[in-house]
Amino acid sequence: MIKKLLSSIREYKKDTILTPVYVTFEAFFEIVIPTLMAYLIDYGIIKKNMSNVLWIGLALVITAMISLLVGALAGRSAATASSGYAKNLRRDMFYNVQKFSFSNIDKFSTGSIITRLTTDVTNVQMAYQMLIRLGTRAPVMIVFALIFSFRIDVHLSLIFLATIPVLGIGLWLIMSHVHPIFVRVFNTYDRLNNVVQENLLGIRVVKSYIREDYEEQKFAGISQTIFRDFSKAEKRLAFNMPLMQFCLYASMLLLSWFGAKEIVASGNNPAYGLSAGDLTGLITYAMQILMSLMMLSMVFVMIIISRASAERIVAILNEESDLKNGEHPVTTVKDGSITFENVTFTYARKADKPVLDGISLFITSGETVGILGGTGSSKSSLVQLIPRLYDVVRGRVTVGGVDVRDYDIESLRNQVAMVLQKNVLFSGTIKENLRWGNENATNEEMIHACELAQADGFIREFPDQYDTYIEQGGTNVSGGQKQRLCIARALLKKPKILILDDSTSAVDTKTDGMIRQAFKNDIPDTTKIIIAQRVASVQDADRIIVLDDGKINAVGTHDELLNTCAIYREIYESQNEGGVLHE
Repeated sequence: MIKKLLSSIREYKKDTILTPVYVTFEAFFEIVIPTLMAYLIDYGIIKKNMSNVLWIGLALVITAMISLLVGALAGRSAATASSGYAKNLRRDMFYNVQKFSFSNIDKFSTGSIITRLTTDVTNVQMAYQMLIRLGTRAPVMIVFALIFSFRIDVHLSLIFLATIPVLGIGLWLIMSHVHPIFVRVFNTYDRLNNVVQENLLGIRVVKSYIREDYEEQKFAGISQTIFRDFSKAEKRLAFNMPLMQFCLYASMLLLSWFGAKEIVASGNNPAYGLSAGDLTGLITYAMQILMSLMMLSMVFVMIIISRASAERIVAILNEESDLKNGEHPVTTVKDGSITFENVTFTYARKADKPVLDGISLFITSGETVGILGGTGSSKSSLVQLIPRLYDVVRGRVTVGGVDVRDYDIESLRNQVAMVLQKNVLFSGTIKENLRWGNENATNEEMIHACELAQADGFIREFPDQYDTYIEQGGTNVSGGQKQRLCIARALLKKPKILILDDSTSAVDTKTDGMIRQAFKNDIPDTTKIIIAQRVASVQDADRIIVLDDGKINAVGTHDELLNTCAIYREIYESQNEGGVLHE
């Protein structure tokens, strides 16, 4: 895990290395200050030697200024290193998510991925900054302070060493009890984000069904769970401060007691034992050691919090797409012919029942094929295998005579345009959304695609026409308008295969018919697969496939299926009154 996390440092290695270097110098000069203070007291103030007071005082000022300077440099480099590291972590996670297949994405909820990209990365960033700065400063201060204090008095310095195992055992006990709680808390954060996301995306449904109270209760329940877990963790972490204070005050009392006795015994003469200046220096070193131990405890607490976050981040970074290119992928799709050869497919490898079972089908290039079936008949699952959004469990799918697993994934998907059931438009102008299909498309090409998709008419009615801004999620256009824009976007790819997955459900039958007629006239060489609920949307297709429970029930033309397929005839009759399709 550590190796994976450190790989994201990259160009910020220099600042990461410089921070401990600056901190080491800062700590050294801070450690020198108590020794200079001891000299000032013993050889300047007590002996009333103003010359020594001035020179030692000047040395104190210079030492403090140098310590301040390198401390500022350490702060700047630590901030740069930690911020840059967080930036790289988010980039690496986001880029890896872009490579995920649908099955990989199914393992993580959207809310969970967002939490990992935000809260978890922030926790790791804070821990990283504290580690390279305070995590270096505290041990260096302890080592230097012990060296200088042992130079003054070995026996009294042993008091410091006695506190270290007490603190170490206490911190270990706290850490072992708190870490599992934080693991649970961040998983609960995922649930909270999912609830908020669902609520905001479905706010119209919530309001239309007057379910605000239910949503508030659901949110409050999860928030209360987070509150309880965080409170429990913070209560256990709170033992850290009393433990530190106990060690600090115990050390001060013992130092003062034994130090005072030694000063009396030596007559406050540095030559014969401990002096007042030495005791002042020892007390300062004791404070520095114990403050450094307190810093270490803060670092440990942050590591406890961030450890759970780090594990969740690494889970995203280590996740590998189960869809990969072969050693020598094919980059050219010859034509739009499609073959399903005894295909079996399941979303979960250990599923009891396959989603698609024994599918065998051949579609010629340029053919228009309709797919009909009831809800849950696996119509969408079938077409998602063509651009290799999922891989088959058994059998194979070929496009242009080549197994889709042998293609370069990007090359294959560039030749397969899909308009999904859930039409998605992004924030930006209509032109920017259309150029998702072809980023180099000219205005004339965009207009032509919109004419084929029957979108040009309503776009012209907008004040800004093709420069009209689409709000997030396409909330300022109707469902039918959104569908037609998505169809136009797909047409701009000029694909060899066009798949419409129930993507004209929100347009009237007349417009639907005009779209199909435009396809027939303008893109005759493109293989067109149309999934629909309405018979009118597919009845002019070259062939219609009827799916039932993941299997092909029948294949034929409209007239053939009316005579031979009970399922098709039932759908047809349910959508007719007096044998005439609604127009």
